[in-house]
Amino acid sequence: MVTGTADIPLHKMENIHKWFGKVHALKGVDIELNAGECIGIIGDNGAGKSTLIKILVGLIPKNEGRIFWKGKEVQINSIDDSRKLGVEAVYQDQAVVDCLSVSKNVFLGREITKKIGPLKILDLKRMRDQSEELTRRLSLDIASSDQEVRFCSGGERQGVAIARAMYYEAALTILDEPITALSLKGTKQVLEFVKHLKERNIGVILISHNIGHAYAVADRFILLSKGKNMKNIKKDEVTLAGLEDMLVSV
Repeated sequence: MVTGTADIPLHKMENIHKWFGKVHALKGVDIELNAGECIGIIGDNGAGKSTLIKILVGLIPKNEGRIFWKGKEVQINSIDDSRKLGVEAVYQDQAVVDCLSVSKNVFLGREITKKIGPLKILDLKRMRDQSEELTRRLSLDIASSDQEVRFCSGGERQGVAIARAMYYEAALTILDEPITALSLKGTKQVLEFVKHLKERNIGVILISHNIGHAYAVADRFILLSKGKNMKNIKKDEVTLAGLEDMLVSV
């Protein structure tokens, strides 16, 4: 999969500002990401990490700044806008629908259909089979993909959301606290998933409170504090202990 060129970033956010009333949540944040690169966005609670991501995927509007995709300035005003560019996201609140089955959650909004004569109906078997394959790859202990998500554990619910991103391998995948409540085996599978995306030249933005997890897969780290860029550092320029020290010292 080719998603950019060597000299043009896949994605760039420039001088992004966001206010919530009188609260200045983002204060001129800059981010640049290349195809096949994973950046870890780190920072304490309230640093602006999730706000930045919500702007990128079109959940909330920016107040100031510019967004570029493969060198061209773009406007992202909705999730449809970001998906058309090739952006998929897994959010820390899991974004699953309790009353729907696992398979229907995996394909939520983009269901697989088949034709029977002049009619187009859901291809439930194909959705079921493919979602079961994805959950197996994540080592999720889900009895059936027909099971409603409300009967899944917190880790399983998170895994269902990650399975959705795994199916729609796009140009950029965003993982916002993706390992919350996952087992050790599930955590390992998610980290392997990130490596798999990089191998396919897909850009990855990873937000994680667990610096060790981020350090295991990220190529570069952007440290945010109180809505500002504080550090932009390559992995080979910092140790895990050094990164942890930076985080607690800002």
